[in-house]
Amino acid sequence: MEMKRIGVDVGGTFTDVTLSLDGELVTAKVPSTEDQSEGVMAGIEKACTEAGIEPESISEFSHAMTVSVNALLEEDGAKTALVTTEGFRDVLEIGRQDRPSLYDLNAEKPTPLVPRRRRFEVSERATTDGIEQPVDEDEVRAIVSEIREADVESVAVSFLHAYAHPKNERIAADILREELDVPVSASHEVLAEFREYERTSTTAVDAYVRPAIDRYVSHLSERARDFGVPQPRIMQANGGITDADTVRQNAVTTVLSGPAAGVVGASEMATDDTDNRDGLVTFDMGGTSSDVSLVRDGEAERTTEGVINGRPIKTPMVDIETVGAGGGSIAWVDAGGALRIGPRSAGADPGPACYGKGGTEPTVTDANLVLGYIGASTSLGGELSLDEDAAYDVLADLADEMGMDGPREAARGVYRVANANMTRAIRSVTVERGYDPRKFGLVAFGGAGPMHAMSIADSLDINRVVIPRASGVLSAYGLLAADEKRDAVQTYQRSLAEVNPDDVESVYDALSEQLLAEVSDRNTAAVRYLADLRYAGQSFELTVDIERPFDIQEAGERFAAAHESAYGYRVDEPVELVNCRVMTTVPRSAPSIEYDGGEDPQTGSRDAVFADAVHETPVYERQQFSPADSIKGPAIIEGDESTIVVPPAWDVQVRDDGALIAEVRET
Repeated sequence: MEMKRIGVDVGGTFTDVTLSLDGELVTAKVPSTEDQSEGVMAGIEKACTEAGIEPESISEFSHAMTVSVNALLEEDGAKTALVTTEGFRDVLEIGRQDRPSLYDLNAEKPTPLVPRRRRFEVSERATTDGIEQPVDEDEVRAIVSEIREADVESVAVSFLHAYAHPKNERIAADILREELDVPVSASHEVLAEFREYERTSTTAVDAYVRPAIDRYVSHLSERARDFGVPQPRIMQANGGITDADTVRQNAVTTVLSGPAAGVVGASEMATDDTDNRDGLVTFDMGGTSSDVSLVRDGEAERTTEGVINGRPIKTPMVDIETVGAGGGSIAWVDAGGALRIGPRSAGADPGPACYGKGGTEPTVTDANLVLGYIGASTSLGGELSLDEDAAYDVLADLADEMGMDGPREAARGVYRVANANMTRAIRSVTVERGYDPRKFGLVAFGGAGPMHAMSIADSLDINRVVIPRASGVLSAYGLLAADEKRDAVQTYQRSLAEVNPDDVESVYDALSEQLLAEVSDRNTAAVRYLADLRYAGQSFELTVDIERPFDIQEAGERFAAAHESAYGYRVDEPVELVNCRVMTTVPRSAPSIEYDGGEDPQTGSRDAVFADAVHETPVYERQQFSPADSIKGPAIIEGDESTIVVPPAWDVQVRDDGALIAEVRET
């Protein structure tokens, strides 16, 4: 008998649940709560009740959350102190020369997570060659009293060149841990990589979110224990699952937990749909934002650096572009009279006006209701009834403000602007990186993704859209399919021509041994070796796979090929090795899910607005489709967790696994 596995993903509006057992997939959706663990337990209880099982029979519990990213976006993380090398107190404030808005004279940098009064300097110095000035332990102990007086909740320690020679930083961190009753994040443990600003920023982020992660994971673990389910395993930004204790010690790795799970789920569900295509664009539209990413060669694209709310974070992560356009995103008119969508969201409470919970501002969900894409009798998440009059009222107010002809015209404008925002995000991960989106398929999921996907595909000339089964809770499904992953990095900066291969082998051996000592099953763990390389004089690197034993010529050729693929050329210039990376993967098989379908899927019809006119549009129940069924647009397909809008020029076919394949009709 197959294990009973449950995955729970917390979003800004809904908490999504998938439960697999005996070839069946049970899904549930409940409103997110201020204390996220309450919504998590409510979702587990709902799924177990629907499946007719007791929570105690669940054998595995995987979880994705928004605790750390919310702390960064809302700037309500821990009161943090920074201990750093003398003369480097202002690294967080100085940052780098580059400016995100180059021609904006009024551009402002984000406020540092650690204000200057809570940054403390230590007289110590390391160079890339070794320790030049040992740390004075008495000086560190004197700083302890100042940190106590500041009443901080967390401490970050980032010394100059500690990535290469961490002895001084290790001594200081040990003293701080001994003397203070707060978590201490040390840069050589968080990110053993050069570039002072990014390393200090990442360490500060880890310290800033760590108390919140520790409290949440501890609280969730207690609730899970009381509820009878296993201890949660947590999704990381790198697209891999790990145990709760690991994320307590490496909080920064959870910054894109939920979106990463969605990409993993899309990759698993849609890998059979890559024939004759360069890859897949994943499109996840939830309640507060939309996330897009690429899947190529069956794997999600990864990066080693991201920016959240203006703060650079260097940790391996699924490469995701996020825009503030979700179902709950608020439509508003700017000072120039233009219609804008987001990034402010109505969230789960009060939510869109149509939720009937006190929302008074128009949102994308309200627009979809007015356009007929969502039915007035639709029950979102299986339990939330809608107030159609409230949606019409707020869209009528928007129409008056914009000088438009009634709620439907305003709703159409909201829909188009939201789609334009998401189209730009897809262009940023395709066209701006040298990929032709017309050669990719689009995988749509999230509570609102399938409602917008085909219109967005039209604007990008993408002629194929895949809507996986359980598309409305695909991030939760991704938790069931994700492997266990761990990453480690060590800067080893040398000209490739001068590298001693034996020294590089020693670095890889140390990193791999470190990770293998932490994995749940050393015998099944696969080890992947990578290197960051660049041409001499460049300020950025490309990451390539490396074969062992390390071969200088092969590494150089792999880098040149990667550079040519990314930028269209290679040059005969010296190449530098910058960082050695290791990734371990303990594979986990995705649950085996059967799909049978049902009978007569059409449930009725209703008026829906498309680009050309108002159409009387047939409405179908997704669960009643059988494999090989097909329909022609326009159509609306309603599921338990999401609604699919099929424009007039599109046709839909049901795949054997229950996925829907939508294609532009040939003319």
